[in-house]
Amino acid sequence: MSELATRVRDTLATLERVAEEFSPAVFASSLAAEDMVLTDLILKAGLPIGIFSLETGRLHKETLGMVERVQERYGYEIALYRPVQADVDAYVEKKGLNAFYDSVELRKECCNIRKVEPLGRALKGKKAWVTGQRRAQSATRSDLSVQEYDGSHSMEKFNPLADWSEQEVWDYIRANDVPYNPLHDQGYPSIGCEPCTRAIEPGEDVRAGRWWWENPDSKECGLHLVDGKLIRIKKVG
Repeated sequence: MSELATRVRDTLATLERVAEEFSPAVFASSLAAEDMVLTDLILKAGLPIGIFSLETGRLHKETLGMVERVQERYGYEIALYRPVQADVDAYVEKKGLNAFYDSVELRKECCNIRKVEPLGRALKGKKAWVTGQRRAQSATRSDLSVQEYDGSHSMEKFNPLADWSEQEVWDYIRANDVPYNPLHDQGYPSIGCEPCTRAIEPGEDVRAGRWWWENPDSKECGLHLVDGKLIRIKKVG
């Protein structure tokens, strides 16, 4: 068995365990490459894991287009969670539409409104959630576990691709003809909101294009933070 086949087997086993032992569970998809791998695995296996995405109001049109591509390919409609419009309006009125460039605090406040609060609604009533995070993506994820406890939402959190390399992600996508965000072909290995994401140069870290004006150790939006610190609980198993 090839190394990629082993990765796929183990990842599918993790997803099957999530579906069996932690129902109801959901998968938070950013519609990027890693998340399309998980989408493909979940939907092809017919696993009862709901898939949702956070429609922040500032995503690239290419990213939004992935929702329709998933519908066309798999016949599955990804649930979209949007921010509370009154909160968005208040932030823009008091601080400015692009105030997130001014400080890490203002950027995290924007992320909290557009991502963290909607995530809380998406996870309400669930026993576990799944992400497409990988250890190799950034310094803030270097000790990522496949399974960890998310204290902020009082549930288990699974990162089935934690051990995968970027090459393995793309090998799977190509081998299975998985649809992917066309921005990946334009130098965007990591994709977030349009004003907070840029293409990277050859040799740069894969997340160098995310919040590029900040230090690498602050480059998280808050979805994986508790009280300003990364959630890192001792690996289970």
